[in-house]
Amino acid sequence: MGIGKESATLEDFLEKAGGCAVLDGGFATQLERHGATINDPLWSALCLIKDPHLIKKVHQEYLEAGADILVTSSYQATIPGFLSRGLSIEEAETLLRRSVKLAVEARDKFWDAIKTNPYQNRTKALVAASIGSYGAYLADGSEYSGNYGPDVNLDKLKDFHRRRLQVLVEAGADLLAFETIPNKLEAQACAELLEEENVQIPSWICFSSVDGKNAPSGESFNECLDVLNKSNKVTAVGINCAPPHFVLALIQKFRELTGKAIVVYPNSGEIWDGVAKRWLPSKCFDDEKFELFATRWRDAGAKLIGGCCRTTPDTVRAISKALKERS
Repeated sequence: MGIGKESATLEDFLEKAGGCAVLDGGFATQLERHGATINDPLWSALCLIKDPHLIKKVHQEYLEAGADILVTSSYQATIPGFLSRGLSIEEAETLLRRSVKLAVEARDKFWDAIKTNPYQNRTKALVAASIGSYGAYLADGSEYSGNYGPDVNLDKLKDFHRRRLQVLVEAGADLLAFETIPNKLEAQACAELLEEENVQIPSWICFSSVDGKNAPSGESFNECLDVLNKSNKVTAVGINCAPPHFVLALIQKFRELTGKAIVVYPNSGEIWDGVAKRWLPSKCFDDEKFELFATRWRDAGAKLIGGCCRTTPDTVRAISKALKERS
């Protein structure tokens, strides 16, 4: 299939950003630093209800750290999830729109402040609307296993994602970011949904990985990317919320399997226990290591690089420094 205008739009942005764009970092981590309580099935999406000012503050911090793309606080914001808390459909959709609005407002305020500064060689940031996996909504750790059970099929997954996708696009997001997809079935559902809804903005689909070789379901990335390579609507593919020491080999593998842009934003290397809902002590990357490896990831072929859980604005500042100084 040929290159669609969605791919061209992202390619233009990447060129303006110096060939490799910097994503933001961990959201829940930073919200907690500011006093938010998010030990809840809604996770960071709880702040859309209780502390929207903190969400905007975190976006601002990542822009100041050098992020070229902000990812919205909608990862675990789902209509069924909000309904389970007693909200109406209308209220749930308002909160989804708010996730985009907060990021856009932070981006526009930051851009207005720096655009006339000759010392700020920056591109106006894009806002990527986060769409977490079905497993993230279940909040049972299945986004790290891909085991959704026999009752979950392609149509159920498309129905689960459809209205949220529609609302986030209508709210004015520049990109869609499908995150921590654990299996081929959900990747296929997301790709088909983009086609069915004729989405006109770029999108990426990111998998997680627990072994550094395959999707969490155990399916090979060859199988998973074969599905996505057939879609013009999927602009980029990659890995998020996997340990950073997996990333270089996975970029090299993805380069062999796809011609799409590659996006990577690993976590700190700490391990999340999805059942116990806590981080397990483990060897992790500090900001200096992210600075060192960011250039290796770029040189291996990644076009969008950032951080996920337990990374901070300092991490993104280190990544930005490395990529912008040596691009």
